[in-house]
Amino acid sequence: MDKTTLTHLRELESESIYVIREVAAQFERPALLFSGGKDSIVMYYLARKAFWPMPVPFPCLHIDTGHNFPETLTFRDELMEKTNGKVIVRLVQDSINNGRAVEERGYNASRNVLQTVTLLDAIEEHKFDCALGGGRRDEEKARAKERFFSHRDEFGQWDPKNQRPELWNIFNGKKNMGEHFRVFPISNWTEMDVWQYIFLEDIEIPDLYFTHKREVFFRDGVWLAKAPFLEMKDSEKAELLDVRCRTIGDITCTGLTLSTANSLEDIINEVAATRVTERGGRYDDKRSEAAMEDRKKEGYF
Repeated sequence: MDKTTLTHLRELESESIYVIREVAAQFERPALLFSGGKDSIVMYYLARKAFWPMPVPFPCLHIDTGHNFPETLTFRDELMEKTNGKVIVRLVQDSINNGRAVEERGYNASRNVLQTVTLLDAIEEHKFDCALGGGRRDEEKARAKERFFSHRDEFGQWDPKNQRPELWNIFNGKKNMGEHFRVFPISNWTEMDVWQYIFLEDIEIPDLYFTHKREVFFRDGVWLAKAPFLEMKDSEKAELLDVRCRTIGDITCTGLTLSTANSLEDIINEVAATRVTERGGRYDDKRSEAAMEDRKKEGYF
C-alpha cells in the first residue's frame, strides 16, 4: 500500500486535533477514556500530536472490568511509561465489592454493562467535566447519533433527542453544575480510516490485533476466547484456532475473527473484503436491538 495515497487522513487528523484542542480550551478537568483498543490508542496519539512538544494536559481514564485481556493491560502500562502519560484506573470489582454494582450470573454474564457505574463514579470522584471517547460514525447506530460535543445531565445520562447544533464546527461546551460532556474527536472516521492511519503513522498496537493461536469456542454465531470466568455450556467445545481481535474490550463480549492477517496491510485488506461490520462481532450487542443506545442513555461510553 502506498502511504502517499492516504491524503484524506490528514483532513480527518486536522479535524480531530482541532476538537481535542477545543476540549482543552473549554473544559477545566477533561479525561481521555482509554481501553487499550485501536480507537483509544489513535485518539491518545492524536492528543499527543495536538499538544506536542508539551505533554497531553489531561489524564487517561481506564475502566477495568477485571475481565480484560492481559495483553491489553500490559500494552496500556508500557505505552504510558514510554510516553510519560498518566492513566487513572478504576475497577469494576471495587464497584461490586462496595455494593454499587451487582455481578451478573449465568452463561451470558458480563461486566461490560457494569462499567457504567464505575465510570460515573470515577467522573464524580475526579470532578471530570469532559470525557473524550473513541466513537466513530460507522459504528453501532446509537453512536452515529452523537455530536462531537455530547451533553450529559447531572446523572450522567444522554438524551439523543436533545442535542446541540454544531454548525461550522462551533462547539458549545456550556454546562450547569454537576453536568459534563462526552466528546468524540474521531466521529467522522471509519474503521478503515483508523486502520489506514495506524499504517500511515506506524502506530504501535497490541499483538491481539494480529493473528495468533488461542483457545476459543463458538456461541450464537461468535467465537469467544476461553477464560476462567466464562462458563461454557455442555454442548460447547474449546478449539485451538488462528484468530485475531477486530475490536478489543471485555473478554466476555469480544468476538474473535478467524484470520491469517499478520501485518497491517493484511488487516486493511481483510477489513476491505469483509461483509461483517466491526460491531457484528461484539457479543454484548446481541442482547437486544437497542442494547447500545439504552446503555448510552444511562451513562455508558
